[in-house]
Amino acid sequence: MINSHMKRHILKICSCLLVLTLPLCACSFSKDTDIHSSKNATNDENTITESEEDAFYAVNFNKTLDNYEPKKKSYNFYFTYKLVHPWWDAVAMGIEDAVADYENRGIYITYEYLAPASVSADDQVNRIKSAADGNYDLIGVDVADVSVLTPVINALIDDGKKVMTFSSSDADESAGCKRIAYVGNTHNYEDGVDLTNALCKKLGYKGKVAILIGDENVPCHEDRAKGARDVIAQYDEMEIVAEAYDHDSIDNAYDITKDFLAKYDDLAGIICCNMSNPVGAARAVIEENRTDIVIVGMDHDKESLEYLRDGYIYCLGVQDCYSIGYDTIQVAIKISDGHLPGNLYSEKTEEKTTLIYKDSAQELLFILYGEAG
Repeated sequence: MINSHMKRHILKICSCLLVLTLPLCACSFSKDTDIHSSKNATNDENTITESEEDAFYAVNFNKTLDNYEPKKKSYNFYFTYKLVHPWWDAVAMGIEDAVADYENRGIYITYEYLAPASVSADDQVNRIKSAADGNYDLIGVDVADVSVLTPVINALIDDGKKVMTFSSSDADESAGCKRIAYVGNTHNYEDGVDLTNALCKKLGYKGKVAILIGDENVPCHEDRAKGARDVIAQYDEMEIVAEAYDHDSIDNAYDITKDFLAKYDDLAGIICCNMSNPVGAARAVIEENRTDIVIVGMDHDKESLEYLRDGYIYCLGVQDCYSIGYDTIQVAIKISDGHLPGNLYSEKTEEKTTLIYKDSAQELLFILYGEAG
């Protein structure tokens, strides 16, 4: 059953392309654990297998504001993310709806939601330094490179600015970062583990595999790749024969996969660590008639879900981007009001990832894109 709230989001996703600039509103969408078990690997319920939840619950469109009463009647936020890409459109949908829900309570929020065309830590540095001179209650950063962004974030914090991280990549105390809180995926390593466990089981724990990573030094991409490597290392009859960075580009992933296929006649699987590379990988294996290759990857790209439905992709780890956006606004309000992590909000707000297989692909295509079977 699709309720009216979800129908509204279907229409948004079908009609919107990419986030451009949003001063008013957003365009809509420990490594020592047992890596053989999804439950043990995550040590929580944030990564969910299909047996526990189906596609209907992969994205929670029924978010509501908590009972916290903001101290002010208006707020102004600045958010920068890694690159202009449909994944962050889904986060923007959650931001937009949280802003609308606050407006219904008489709280008015303006914000900017901006990113470069390709991943650049230097670009992020320039953006947040400029934002620090603006009239913003809070700056939010989806971290492109922990080592580059951490000293800049720390300098802003030391200067009295309020900075949080959000979305897919954090920089926390373990990295020496003083950011106040993080909302997003806290289990990217475990997502890589879970996807690779699914691939290994499908292959009978034997065969040669390749990894498409994404961007160098981007925490979420690197963590997923590390999770994949750690799983493959457990099996004597499995081998990683190639790895490559595709820079979150479908075209790059397609070209790289074509190279993999030309070089390895016996390639059995491809592990994809972002939203773009499953699409590029699937296009290549279909074109080369190598559809016996098992592909696993991340997220809710429409073409990926269609390939999943049609059997060209084996499984996808779908993150709840909508909740990431919605919860980011709630946490941003509390940080702006001077509250530190504790009873009102967590230092890390964890959002779930759901492994989706062929049988649930059409359901998710309808929920997210209104595409009937």
